[in-house]
Formats: sequence, C-alpha cells, structure tokens
Amino acid sequence: MNSITNQHSATMTRADRQAAGKALRESVPRSSHAAWTSPADRADIVVLLEESNQDRLPELTPLRYARMLQSPLACFRGAAIVMATDVARLPTTNIRLQSCGDCHLQNFGWFATPERNLIFDITDFDESRSAPWEWDVKRLAASVVLAAQRLTTSRSQLTVLGQTIAREYREHLTEYEPLGPLEMWYVRLDSQMFLDRASDAAAKKRSQRFIDDARQRTIDRLLPKMTERVNGHLRFKDRPPLIFHPTGSDSYLSDIHSLLQKYRETLSDDRRILLDRYRLADVAYKVVGVGSVGLRCSIALMLDADEFPLVLQIKEARASVLEEFVGHSERSHHGHRVVHGQRVMQAASDLFLGWANDSQGRSYYFRQLRDMKMSVDVELMSLAELEEYGKLCAWALARAHAKSGDASLIVGYLGNGSQFDEALGEFGFAYANQAKLDFETLRQAAKSGRITVAKVLA
Repeated sequence: MNSITNQHSATMTRADRQAAGKALRESVPRSSHAAWTSPADRADIVVLLEESNQDRLPELTPLRYARMLQSPLACFRGAAIVMATDVARLPTTNIRLQSCGDCHLQNFGWFATPERNLIFDITDFDESRSAPWEWDVKRLAASVVLAAQRLTTSRSQLTVLGQTIAREYREHLTEYEPLGPLEMWYVRLDSQMFLDRASDAAAKKRSQRFIDDARQRTIDRLLPKMTERVNGHLRFKDRPPLIFHPTGSDSYLSDIHSLLQKYRETLSDDRRILLDRYRLADVAYKVVGVGSVGLRCSIALMLDADEFPLVLQIKEARASVLEEFVGHSERSHHGHRVVHGQRVMQAASDLFLGWANDSQGRSYYFRQLRDMKMSVDVELMSLAELEEYGKLCAWALARAHAKSGDASLIVGYLGNGSQFDEALGEFGFAYANQAKLDFETLRQAAKSGRITVAKVLA
C-alpha cells in the first residue's frame, strides 16, 4: 500500500481527510494493532546490535552493553533497531508523518525555548524520519508497560496502562485536529500547563519544585563542575570513560575548528552573529545516552573575550533505524535529517541547531549541551506517577504529530471509540514481554562471552 502523507492537505477539506482515514479501517482494522507474536525468523537482538556497532568507537562498545544490561527498560532504550525491525512487519495504516523514530518514555523532558520559557516535549530525534504514526505510539506504550513491570505483574493493570497511553494520545490528537496549521504551530506544553494538571496541593508543590530545579540547570551552573584551569586556560576535566580528551587532542581541536566553520554556514545570519562572539577554547569526547554510546559525540567549550561560556554538543548522526523500512531520507545529510525532524516536531527548538560533515564524510549535528534540560528517572517512579508521566508523554506526542502530520487522517482512522486503545493495551503488554526476553538474551550473551561488557558503569 502506498503511503498517505500531507501532500493533499491543502486541497482536501478536513471532512474529506477524516473520511479517507476512516476508510482505512476496512483494510487495516484498528483491532489489528493488538498483534504481536515473535516470528520464527525474528533476528537475534545481539546480531542486530552488533550490526549497529559497525563504525562506532570500538573501545566504547562494552560500555554500551553495560548500560543496556542495567534493566529491561535500559536494554529497550538502546535497541531501537530491534523494535523498528519488528513493527515494520506488522499491519500499518501507512499514514506517514515526521516521526520521532525512538519514542520511549525517556526521550521526553523539559527544556528552555529561545524566549526562556520552560516547555515539555520530545527531546531526542536521532532516528527521526517520515514513517507511519502508529510506530511512535506503539513504542511509547511498550516502554510505559515495560517500566511498570517492576511494580506489578498484573496483566490487567499493565494492559490498562497501555490503553491509557493510547487513549491520551487519541483524545489530545482529536482536540488538536480542528486547529488551523498556523495555530497548531504555536501550541506548546509549558510549565503553567504542567502546574494546572496537578491533582492536589501536594502534587502542585512537587511540580513547582521540579520546574524550579529545571530552571537551575544552566551551563553557567554546570561549567565549574566540568572545567579546570590548566596553564591559565579553561578546559574540560577528564572523567574517563564519560568525558575525556582523545589522543592527539591538538589535532582534534583543529578538526573541530574546521567542522565549526562548516556548521556555521547552516545557521541563519542572526545566529551566525551570535556564534561569532565566541571562540573555541577546548573540546572533549562525551559519552551520552544508551543507544548512542560509541558514536562520536563531543562537547565544545566556546568562550567570549570575558569568558562567558557557550557549550555546544556535537553528535554523530547516522542513518535512522527506520530507513531500511521506509526508504532513504530526502535529506542525504543525516545531521540535517535530525535537525529537520527536531524543528518540525518540537514546539520550539534550540537556537544553535545545525549540522556539518567532517573530513571523513561523517555527519554531525550541533546543539547546546544544557539549556534547562531536565528529564526524570522513570525507574524510580511509583505506578501512579508512571501513569501520569506516560500520559504527559502521550499528550506531547499527539501535539508533535498534529504539528508534523495530518491529524485529520489519523483522527478519521481512530474515531471516537476505544478499539485502538484496547489494541494498544494488548500490544504494549505483549511487546514489553518480548523486550524482557530480548534483555535475557543479551544477559546470556554477556555471561557466555559472546559480547564484552564493561566492568565499570559510567
């Protein structure tokens, strides 16, 4: 079936697009999204991970595995390629939009807009790609159920939790669907909205404390912990394997200088003026995330004449895990693909988003290291807290999809009933169990020596 995209949105009415979405139920029933049974020829998680390790920094691969082996949810986070391979075989509406591509609970969080407003949104776009909308919803639902399995083994509770995520997504998408494109572009989930959702005074107080903490997470406060003076010059402290200066760091500094010049050309004129007020003072490797461990990720210390700081994160971008299943991106530069996805899906994006290629042809994207960025550790949440947080993520995903795609098509398909919600509850439960089996396979691979795992977790 050919994909359905936004190409007719400007010529078809909302009613027409809703009708087109509704018609898809005949060929792809909403109940079909409940399906998950592991195929006999399903790829081994270790095989897929080893393939994805190609051209990563080999000395960091054991650290990637160590982080993934902390819990089934950590394994799930680091194995986007596995679920992408699985959902590509399932029934699909093929209504495509700009998707996150790796839509799990811990790829959402708080950050500051350029106007210094604190908002909640999707925060990771390394796998962002035009793809069927339901792939994001399925990954989010499975991650919530998987996170909850440490708290309850009740199938009914876990299934209802998956249904709740789907319902929250459906209801908010329905809420956004009547908005005009420009009005939708302005929608954001800000801190006041977060406070308004608090169920009681105690919850509101906790929310306010969280927001206050986020506002303190700025580079000015972080930098004294990250830097030291060496021969009078400010530089990053080495904390291997998390942060370290590579061998031949002077040459690396020169390479980053060249990369910065290429990156500069991707910025708008006003942001070039801002960037030009800083000079490059130091650069170091910085290990980030779970799935990104082993990619070439650096932090660049930029200082003005009075040593006011700007710290840029420079992160290697490779082909999205979805590309094998949805085709090549229109943007051949993967850094550009990531930046495009972020700008299209987020309500507001970093001032310093840009991209460049190094001399070996590797793609990178740039952003600020910290700008009131705040996430939560979902593995410390109670079941009630996890449900509330999952609903907030589903809301944010609905907003992003309504901005980046054709909400009328999806709303027409979903309708007002609970058929899709119930299907996602079943799918979330089944796929969370699959993820636990994958985690056990990885654990056995570590025990048998099939993979090498770092002894010290960073």
